[in-house]
Formats: sequence, C-alpha cells, structure tokens
Amino acid sequence: MKHRPEGVPPGELSDEDLVREVEHLHETRHETFLHGTRDAFDTHTSRMLSLEYEYLRRFARALAPDPLRTRAGSRRAAVAAGRASS
Repeated sequence: MKHRPEGVPPGELSDEDLVREVEHLHETRHETFLHGTRDAFDTHTSRMLSLEYEYLRRFARALAPDPLRTRAGSRRAAVAAGRASS
C-alpha cells in the first residue's frame, strides 16, 4: 500500500467516501482552527478545498443555492411580501 500523508487524491475516492471525507473535515474544521498548529491548519485547508472542489465537480447539478440566500431571490421575496401585505 502506498503511503499518502496528504490522503487519497479526491478523484480516486468513491462518491460515498468523498461525501464522508467532506463531512469529517467540516466536523473537525473549528477544532483545527482553534487548537491546531499553523501547519495542521494549512494542511486541513488544502485537503478541505481539494475535496470540496471534487464534490462540486461531481455533484454540481444537485447543488443549487437556496433562492433566499441570493440577492436576487431575497429581493423577489421582499417584493412578493410587500404585495401580499398591500
């Protein structure tokens, strides 16, 4: 087995493993930020970004922003609410 201190390349992970890895990194992010060394934080950041970019590449169609989290969607909701109260 090849030693990979940086982890398995994201492109080589199954979909299930990729999802699990992203979830785990998100769970450990705050602890690494607060209590890890600079090197640990940099390594965590690099791994997190590489996994997230792979996740976005694979699941782009399933990932759509909530319309209320965009400026245009919030404006439409505000206008609609204004009409409803008139």
